[in-house]
Amino acid sequence: MKFSWQVETPKMKLKSFLKEKGVSKKLLAKIKFQGGTLLVNGNVQNALYEVSLGDEVVIIIPDEGEHETLLPDNQPIDIVFEDEHLLVINKPSGVASIPAQYHPKETMANRVKHYYNEQDYVNRVVHVVTRLDRDTTGLMLFAKHGFAHAMLDKQLRSGTLKKYYTALVAGQIDNLSEQATIDLPIGRDMSSIIKRQVTSEGQSAVTDYWLENKTKEVAQVGIQLHTGRTHQIRVHFSAIDCPLLGDSMYDGRMDLGVTRQALHCTKLEMEHPFTKEQLILNQPLPKDMKTIITR
Repeated sequence: MKFSWQVETPKMKLKSFLKEKGVSKKLLAKIKFQGGTLLVNGNVQNALYEVSLGDEVVIIIPDEGEHETLLPDNQPIDIVFEDEHLLVINKPSGVASIPAQYHPKETMANRVKHYYNEQDYVNRVVHVVTRLDRDTTGLMLFAKHGFAHAMLDKQLRSGTLKKYYTALVAGQIDNLSEQATIDLPIGRDMSSIIKRQVTSEGQSAVTDYWLENKTKEVAQVGIQLHTGRTHQIRVHFSAIDCPLLGDSMYDGRMDLGVTRQALHCTKLEMEHPFTKEQLILNQPLPKDMKTIITR
């Protein structure tokens, strides 16, 4: 895969210029040792070459092939957006994001692997950028090559890649504010290998929410995550006595028509790492959550 830029600054080392463009030391090493190329004005150069104003810089990144251990799964994927760098899908409930001890196959990563094979893509390594819990639905972002993955990870760390959710909660919903921030650290619940809890020894976790609708029993809340801890939304709303509907792990109500946590990733906002356009992707709520809201 080829990427090109024009130098718009005074003289500097090629490696410094590429670092400004998001090319990591790891990617530079891959280009050097795995068959890639660095070109300046059409000539092969090394990373210590000094570039000047107006020079054309081209990098050719070697193909990634595929993960031999990731098995393809021919179940369909619902594509929301795709180009040569990114893939965004609408994840259904009941499917894990990536293989794990209890879900070694039949995950979204396995499905995407099959899709890449069917499309005969050159790069077939599955790069998961944003994961969702097994029973959470909605937008899930994949990078189609390692350079895109690194650029999107940088956006995640800086907070410029924004994730928005909708949840249905019950419990002490009269105590919910119109808009508030939940800032409570999250760590492992030592009684379980899966469950998490609010604990002073945990990692920082910050969740913004705003009230969108409310009845006597159920509240609909919009959510923006500022950190990405495991089960963050589920743990935070349980901690303020408003657990998600259908979330049996965190004491959510199971008698209102939803049998999985009522949580959906509704929107992703990001700067496209290569075209620099602002991407805003939306996904409507699934049928089970719509039914509760309508009722």
